Amino acid sequence: MGHKKNASTEIGDSPAVLSKNMDPFPEKFLPIFIQNQFRTKIELPTKERYPNAQGKCAIITGSNTGLGFESARQLLALGLPHLIMAVRSLEKGNEAAKVLRDANPAAKIDVWKLDMESYDSIQAFADKCHKELERLDIAILNAGLSPLSFSTCSTGHEKTMQVNHFGTALLAVLLLPCLKSKAGGIDLPCLTIVNSVTAHLCKFPNRNERPLLASFDDTKIIAFDPQERYGVSKLINQLFIVKLADLVNPDNVIINMVDPGLTKGTSLGRDVKGPLSFALKGFLGVAGRPAERGSATYVNAVLGHGKDSHGSFLMNCKNAPLACWFYTDGSQLTDLVWNETLQEFKFTNVEEIIQSMQ
Repeated sequence: MGHKKNASTEIGDSPAVLSKNMDPFPEKFLPIFIQNQFRTKIELPTKERYPNAQGKCAIITGSNTGLGFESARQLLALGLPHLIMAVRSLEKGNEAAKVLRDANPAAKIDVWKLDMESYDSIQAFADKCHKELERLDIAILNAGLSPLSFSTCSTGHEKTMQVNHFGTALLAVLLLPCLKSKAGGIDLPCLTIVNSVTAHLCKFPNRNERPLLASFDDTKIIAFDPQERYGVSKLINQLFIVKLADLVNPDNVIINMVDPGLTKGTSLGRDVKGPLSFALKGFLGVAGRPAERGSATYVNAVLGHGKDSHGSFLMNCKNAPLACWFYTDGSQLTDLVWNETLQEFKFTNVEEIIQSMQ
């Protein structure tokens, strides 16, 4: 494809410090939350700031609603000519695609089936990318779940862990060769995984269980707490992605993670009912960012950084510390999560893919 160069970091900024080399967040997180949600305003993307969307092809998972849909809208407005909407429901995906097509008649917008609860669906989606796409520059893995009750899916895993970690990790690895071989232009391809600062806040009481990941599937080992489970699923995936980035040459594919901040107008709390739903809406109404501001962090992650963000966790459009667990138990936990996840994926060629990306 010819030589590619690193996209710019923030305009005028010096090279950023990678997240893993930063000091951890302070123990008291409330001041950071207040700073993030009440004193920080994320800039909306413009063509002047991000001229490098033009000519590219992007995949966004979970792009029929919320932050995924809004980030798709923003990238198309920047001149993105080809969008792949990866969605669980083709009917809902096509409804969302019609809105985007009406606003962007010159763009090619495809709706492809992707069920993050199914390994077969994830593999089929990746195969379709390899076979049918002539170009792929950007992948935003946005699909996520936060169910209120415990349930498992066809893989045998609890749904939160399946979608937020196992499914996301598998799709991330399977898309790497496609990004490496099909990216065009001078910018490096970028794989952005949506993560969360809740990874820093989880209590992780089952961290000493062995095997670790299987313990999340048994309520006799660890009780199911929806808020805790969401945070720890993001932590587990964060540890995996940091290790993956260490093994992937950023000259092949840039890998980063992004936290959109607490955002209103998403479907993440769709299972909340009754008085709790009113309380959540009230809290988000006061503290939540508008979806357009949250999704602007996605656009920034894929277009505004480059190699200076490789393996890093982006918060407020800047490299930020990883979860506290990385700095206290990182070596042990990362190797454990990595090895158990690769063991889970032994039915695929993920290890060969990772070796090919070094």
